Amino acid sequence: MTNTFFGQIDPPQRLLMGPGPVNAYPRVLRAMAADMLGQFDPEMTAYMNETMALYRNVFMTQNQWTFLVDGTARAGIEAALISLVEPGAKLLIVSAGRFGLLLSEIALRIGAEICTLELPWGQVATLEQIEQALITHKPQVFACIHGDTSTTMAQPLEGVGTLCRKYGVLSYADVTATLGGMEVAVDRWGIDVVSGGLQKCMGGPPGSAPITISDRAAQHIMARRHVEAGIRGANTQDGARPRIPSNYFDLAMVMDYWSEDRLNHHTEATTMLYGAREAARIMLEEGLPARFARHKAAGQAMVAGARALGLQVFGDDAHRMTNVTGIWIPEGVKGEQVRAQMREDFGIEIGTAFGPLAGKIWRIGAMGYNAAKPKVLLTLAALEACLAVQGYKAQRGAGVDAAMATYS
Repeated sequence: MTNTFFGQIDPPQRLLMGPGPVNAYPRVLRAMAADMLGQFDPEMTAYMNETMALYRNVFMTQNQWTFLVDGTARAGIEAALISLVEPGAKLLIVSAGRFGLLLSEIALRIGAEICTLELPWGQVATLEQIEQALITHKPQVFACIHGDTSTTMAQPLEGVGTLCRKYGVLSYADVTATLGGMEVAVDRWGIDVVSGGLQKCMGGPPGSAPITISDRAAQHIMARRHVEAGIRGANTQDGARPRIPSNYFDLAMVMDYWSEDRLNHHTEATTMLYGAREAARIMLEEGLPARFARHKAAGQAMVAGARALGLQVFGDDAHRMTNVTGIWIPEGVKGEQVRAQMREDFGIEIGTAFGPLAGKIWRIGAMGYNAAKPKVLLTLAALEACLAVQGYKAQRGAGVDAAMATYS
């Protein structure tokens, strides 16, 4: 056998202006270079407590149970669903894009009875539609995606938690694509469990899933608690409800680990915790209103620039995510060739699409570290140049001019 020694990792510089991941804040990467600590070192547990406090502010909540699930954003989604939904119980899902379908995929593996509020890709559910579905299906849990990057639309969540409580239903929302860029008002919304990720508006790398859990949901989860044999104490009490069928994604045990008891469940992903902590610090230093305004300004500039180039923007403005814009690929333009040229000639990556929108729209993100005027303008200028190569006729400079006008 021949030994192969690969070179040191030296990735090319890319400006990641797709739907995520995006370029991480340099401060986050520097924080992740800090040395390891033992998982029960007082300095380490202090960092854990600080991270919990920081993310309460990020999620705009007073929830005690606000912490990190180790894994990418999908780890938070799966932990939430598998810990909330009991096998055979009904789960009502708003299905209006790829990530609503993901909720159904996870629920199927849990053994839940899946009920869906089906909508065409690009539409959002009204409170009236949600209430009627709750009445019709009588689910144990309601679940939805706040910002679905596959459609670039944001599902309104004002009043959803109140509706779910009215009918005795636990609620879950995935905010992976909006956390840190759009308002995620957990307490005002009244949503029981909300999980996100770092790799989009939070401006960190994928690998950590912030989550927050209401007291009501925590009580339900702890009623499913089962402490594994190797760490059980003589007086350990398990819950009376069906055991959570995953060990790693068992939020009851993860909550025990993040509690003052520090009941060992796994070894905390130290480097990711450092990064998540710093990402939250950056956001809170900027201030939530300023942070949301910066993302909104970048999104508005991207939309204005695209329209000035004669391009059609996907979806309706009323429900558009501020941080991801869908743009219809013009007739006669080879979308993948434009993406390739932008990457190869300009070092800029934009996104393709899924499902019924595959090959029909580009998805351009401006979020986190990249929700910045220079990066928006560079992306629009590069897109214009690549479209021109394809023979697409647009007034030169119109996209950049229109974007700049929105900023002024």
